[in-house]
Amino acid sequence: MPPAPRPQDVSTDDLRYLLAVARAGRMTSAAALLGVDHTTVRRRLDRLEASLGARLLDRGVDGWALTAIGREVVERASALEGMVEQVVAAASGDGAVRGTVRVAAPEGFGATFVAPALARVRREHPGIAVELVTSTRPLSLRASGFDLAVTIGSAAGARVRAEPLTEYALRLYAAPEYLARHAPIAALADLEGHDLIFYVDALLTVPELDLAPVLGGMRTGFASTSVFAQLEAARVGAGIGLLHAFMGERDAALAPVLPDIVDLRLQFTLSTRPDSPAVDAVGIVRAALLDEVARRRPELLPGS
Repeated sequence: MPPAPRPQDVSTDDLRYLLAVARAGRMTSAAALLGVDHTTVRRRLDRLEASLGARLLDRGVDGWALTAIGREVVERASALEGMVEQVVAAASGDGAVRGTVRVAAPEGFGATFVAPALARVRREHPGIAVELVTSTRPLSLRASGFDLAVTIGSAAGARVRAEPLTEYALRLYAAPEYLARHAPIAALADLEGHDLIFYVDALLTVPELDLAPVLGGMRTGFASTSVFAQLEAARVGAGIGLLHAFMGERDAALAPVLPDIVDLRLQFTLSTRPDSPAVDAVGIVRAALLDEVARRRPELLPGS
């Protein structure tokens, strides 16, 4: 039986490399964060696993996933980076909150709501660096690569602390010139035969967005994984878009279609990784996101 690992044999600097991989999900991304090459990251992790006598990472289909022991090690070591930031602040006489916070969010919501919230955090807390990653997909079970994540629907199964963020509305919008070329639309039945602008069905990974069947009789004529491409397609008259109300209502080039009939409600969930190293900085960004959606709720739910 191999001897138990001793604290003096474990490098805290190697633990920092593990935290970077846990955050980024990939060796190359972690190397970029640390300013080294990926072979250095691999070598440091090999040394850490050897000193602890345990496997900490497994290669997954979309990056590196923490093992059960790796998750426990990261959770216990996550305070290291925050402590280093505090030491630096103490040595410089600066009591400002410091750290890097990465937020993952759907494209449209990320650009429209998360970006302004993060910009305000930067103005008020210049010691906090922020990163925004946009993606419309469920949380991975390994729940790495972010500190905070906004997802559509629930975050069930992921190793995160999840809370409801806000409801939002999806409505139909079209260019006035498109509507002028067709018979008036006064009821759901009048939508039959119109081209729907929405997501690519075969690539839809969020079941809550499988809404096309609700609009019986419409055919998806223009599909895109990008909500901004969907918005532009509706603006130039390619069909009727099922768009976020917070994007459609503010666009003067679009007109609502059956707003009193088609008003679909979905939920955004905010998830926090419990092992995020910059705890104070994450708390500040979380509060900024909650404040942003509270102040701008009429944009998310028009008429509510």
